Amino acid sequence: MTSNNKNATFLFLNPANYKEPNPHHDSHFPKQNLQAKPPFSCGLFRWVVYFGFLDAFEASILDGTCSYQMGMRISTVLLALRFWSVLRHNLEKIFLKCDYLILFFFCNCYVFCLLVQVEGLRGDSKVRGVNLGGWLVVEGWIKPSLFDDIPNEDMLDGTQVQLKSVTLEKYVSAENGGGMNVSVDRDIASSWETFRLWRVSESEFQFRTLQGQFLTCDGEGCFFSATAEPPPTLGTFYIERNNNGRVHIRTINGTYLQATLQTQLTADYPGKPGWEDNAATFEITIVANTLHGDYQLTNGYGYSKAKDILKRHRNSFITVGDFSFLYRHGINTVRIPVGWWIAYDPDPPAPFIGGTLEALDNAFSWAQAYNIKCIIDLHAAPGSQNGMEHSASRDGSTDWPNPDHISQTLHVIDFLASRYARHPALLGIELLNEPSAAAVPLDTLVSYYKQGYQIVRKYSSAAYVIVCQRIGNADPLELYQANIGSHHLVVDLHYYNLFDNFFVNMSAVDNMQFIYKSREAQLQALNSANGPLVLIGEWVNEWNVTNGSQTDYQDFGRVQLEVYNLASFGWAYWTLKNDRPHWDFEWNIKNNYLQLGNSPKNWNVNSLVLLGSAYL
Repeated sequence: MTSNNKNATFLFLNPANYKEPNPHHDSHFPKQNLQAKPPFSCGLFRWVVYFGFLDAFEASILDGTCSYQMGMRISTVLLALRFWSVLRHNLEKIFLKCDYLILFFFCNCYVFCLLVQVEGLRGDSKVRGVNLGGWLVVEGWIKPSLFDDIPNEDMLDGTQVQLKSVTLEKYVSAENGGGMNVSVDRDIASSWETFRLWRVSESEFQFRTLQGQFLTCDGEGCFFSATAEPPPTLGTFYIERNNNGRVHIRTINGTYLQATLQTQLTADYPGKPGWEDNAATFEITIVANTLHGDYQLTNGYGYSKAKDILKRHRNSFITVGDFSFLYRHGINTVRIPVGWWIAYDPDPPAPFIGGTLEALDNAFSWAQAYNIKCIIDLHAAPGSQNGMEHSASRDGSTDWPNPDHISQTLHVIDFLASRYARHPALLGIELLNEPSAAAVPLDTLVSYYKQGYQIVRKYSSAAYVIVCQRIGNADPLELYQANIGSHHLVVDLHYYNLFDNFFVNMSAVDNMQFIYKSREAQLQALNSANGPLVLIGEWVNEWNVTNGSQTDYQDFGRVQLEVYNLASFGWAYWTLKNDRPHWDFEWNIKNNYLQLGNSPKNWNVNSLVLLGSAYL
């Protein structure tokens, strides 16, 4: 290509650089064209029209009044009009001069490349994603105010308590952690003396032992044991509290528990006890109250009030405006955590409350409007796969490996795959989030993953099937060697410089060096392995560094993005909204703590509008 051709190309891409040719100094400028306006000139009026149109057009896309697809159609029409204008005014030059043929061919190739780029993840693009955590699966730490009005809020499902007789000064103990008798004979409390509450109502509770059995008593005057599983009716008790940390425990028959001089726990205290030192009065110690999930919210409020609270939360926490925000900042994927009860909507088993399916449908519609893809993430499985609140555990137990629970989970995957497989916004289905390495055997997990993979493939050959590594220092290579599936399989890794004593005393520099030395090396090894793609499905711009400056956070985010961009499938930030600012993607972006760089998607839209409208 000659220098003149290069200049013409440059001018087409950047009209502001055009300079009027000078016929007195350019020997190649034909005299007969002295009065003709060059084909790439642009007067003041055209620039005013262009910028006015660009602002209005882009705003209409981003505020939702004009969909992304409609924007592409408008841009295509504008491009066609522009090229027709060039053809009409310069027909002779275009077909008689090689310069214009080359330029015309280049412009068409350029536009085609732009249109291919904006199509999204079916080409070479990677996931630039954000999680919608705390929306369809409740996580109290993300939005604590959801729990503000629960009575006895410190005694939710899963709260760990210890009981000490004020007369004997001994702790109530389930021998061997359950399965045997109950006594009141321990000077020091440990795991045998710790019970997990199952909340029945504001004042009714059941007591579960370390091994999973429940305290029970057959009737008035009986001796307590911890052998029942599941809890019988006689395993439900009323807890009466005063303001000094003392409680009375009453059976459903009305009799009060007492600690006898023989260190036994019986249900035969005569009459109604006072709060002075007596055999029916116990000191209660709340050891832990860490679970704030769907179970705790619904049982805490009761069904009717919880339904109203969750409806308001689901309708307001994530909206179409959030998809507009994500789109404007170059996010092309959302990972949406859901609970297993979504498959039974609108009337899921108690205590879960319907409405999540409608919300997920809305998310898919909003995503499609903004050309954003969706990953459905089964965040909470029946029985809980990790004992945490985000898996909707009732009391911290991990019972998912039970065959009945696994079978039920496969039914949920079938439901999700059959419903969304043909939706244009679906990118993939994640079969299970964060199974516990300590509680979920690898062979059990791999078997489930293989069955789940086949279920998704039954409905779609294009959807990605995503399998999450076990949490708790499990090697992600264990899933690479499992032969789960051969097509569109992704392994999800979660990278946090948190939740481990290893990171507690790290400086800002130490954290960033760890990302470079450890995480980058692992990603390069996984990318080069002959196996699934790699997704960093959760990461956050937060650490244990105290008093970090804005520059520190910017550097930490830049290092993470640089390394996590190496993941062959991409990454997804945890999470879009959070009361803790550095976990809040939106806050990080608006306050310039996390710098994503230029947005390819916005650049594409602006370029298309420029090409289509600047010279009409």
